[in-house]
Amino acid sequence: MIFIACMLLVTAASAQKKTPPVKSMKAETTAPAKWSVDAAHTSIKFTVKHLSVSEVEGRFKTFDGTVETVGADFVDAKVNFTVDVTSISTDNDMRDKHLKSDDFFNAEKYPKMNFTSVSFKKTTTGNYVLEGDLTIRDVTKRMKFAVTYGGIILDPYGNTKAGFKAIGNISRKAYNLKWNTLTEAGGVVVGDKVTILLNLEFSKQK
Repeated sequence: MIFIACMLLVTAASAQKKTPPVKSMKAETTAPAKWSVDAAHTSIKFTVKHLSVSEVEGRFKTFDGTVETVGADFVDAKVNFTVDVTSISTDNDMRDKHLKSDDFFNAEKYPKMNFTSVSFKKTTTGNYVLEGDLTIRDVTKRMKFAVTYGGIILDPYGNTKAGFKAIGNISRKAYNLKWNTLTEAGGVVVGDKVTILLNLEFSKQK
């Protein structure tokens, strides 16, 4: 009987011990952290109207970016992004050369585009509005992106990854990308509105 009573006391004492908490991926975002863009799983694309009847798509192959989180769910995160203008590609060498000229980007004089955020606000679950200053050539203007948050996950190598999709629109003429010509019917060859499409993956710095 004494032996049984001792065993019951040991069992009761063990049950009172607290199990160590398990870290969740969501909890990790509450602490300040810095994230770097994963270029292999990120794309920066744009589309613009051609002859008012179709769209031409292009992309930038070289870029760099960081996100600094200051609270839960990336609210009020600080975003900085730099794009190498000389890496532009529309799958047409003659057109790419024209886009790099002073008619458009003047890549020789202004080789970088820069974006610096001023706010990153949640609108609904998984959706945000990113607002910031975009600099193209020597012009800086405020713009907004509608952002969809894809979530956080550990990759097979133990790295923490976060995914986003963002879309925004700018007037190219507002940034002095003003070249254009008229068709015989009086329409423009290149539209003014440029839609920017971003598929982004970031790695949490250790």
